Amino acid sequence: MAKKVDYSNIEFKETLINTKRVSKTVKGGRIARFSALVVVGDGQGHIGYGIGKAAEVPDAIKKALESAKKNVVEVSLNGTTIPHEIIGEYGAGRVLLKPAAPGTGIIAGGTMRAVLDIAGIHDIRGKSLRSNNPVNVVKATFNALTSLSTVEQVAAKRGIPVEAVK
Repeated sequence: MAKKVDYSNIEFKETLINTKRVSKTVKGGRIARFSALVVVGDGQGHIGYGIGKAAEVPDAIKKALESAKKNVVEVSLNGTTIPHEIIGEYGAGRVLLKPAAPGTGIIAGGTMRAVLDIAGIHDIRGKSLRSNNPVNVVKATFNALTSLSTVEQVAAKRGIPVEAVK
């Protein structure tokens, strides 16, 4: 299971997933703003995402980065892949992640690929099953990655030796 991480001493790589123009209608007309979706990670299993909104794109990206660094979690990895197959859901978004043999690479769509790459997962197969909304796909991917657990973690949770789990 994923746990919150103290990000102060981690060097992050940042990836901008999506920016879009959004507007709010008020009595005097429409107010235009920009929304940014950013993912940060260290390439070794620590990842976070954030959404920022501001009047200018650079300000929205800056807010999203600050939010992403506050939401960093640690993901359970098995070498360069994930320990087991899993489905993650968020809203209408649903993603399927499957472990792959070394050398396979990242086989996944654009939004999911960015998240998996920045997490440090090099061999994986992924499929977005429902929504292709970038925010829902990122949140569903995070849901899947944070739900992963290794054999050692399962054994410790059940209080039995690792050999008994397999």
